[in-house]
Amino acid sequence: MNLKSLDPRVTRLGIDESTDTQIIEKGNLDQFETYEAFIETKEGKPFEHAGPVHAPNEEMAFLFAKEQFSRRGMFCNALCVIKTENIKVSEYTDNNEDVYNLVNNRASGVERESFEIFHLAKRGKQHKYAGSVMAKDYEDALAKAKEDFQSDKPVFNVWVVKSEHVLASDEDDRDIWDTLKEKKYRDAIDYKASDKIKAFKEQQA
Repeated sequence: MNLKSLDPRVTRLGIDESTDTQIIEKGNLDQFETYEAFIETKEGKPFEHAGPVHAPNEEMAFLFAKEQFSRRGMFCNALCVIKTENIKVSEYTDNNEDVYNLVNNRASGVERESFEIFHLAKRGKQHKYAGSVMAKDYEDALAKAKEDFQSDKPVFNVWVVKSEHVLASDEDDRDIWDTLKEKKYRDAIDYKASDKIKAFKEQQA
């Protein structure tokens, strides 16, 4: 009797149900790693989480994020990516409870590393960059962030990442948003759709 599946492609293979199937383990490089992309919509605005991308390395993640979240340079002044596994996540709170109220006072120790802090200030929204702190580890960075960034407005979740794990664009990367002259057709504004519609209506009048 042939194996039947919810996937008709499997059923069409005509696999004998009584045949022993060998389980094949996935290779280490079976899938790309996950990175989180952050964009700065305007100069001076805080970086905001845009979403995840999958890539073989951070350089490709940067390019994939550029294509996915800032095509043609629209609404993006700068971009950075962070490998998801390098982001330490605090507890989540609700009912206007500030997550910093769950953080202990700052641990003692030598402040020898720079960490970047991202806040979730509203449920359903994206994390935004709050600032950087110097600390000895992730827990100490969270406690230091409490000292520096806690306010009367509650924060529901905090992301902490070492500064060295952030790949950010700089002035030398500005040209990656430029559109080549011979590819201006990729910019919607060059279609001049409104002018063509107006001309068409005038012809029909």
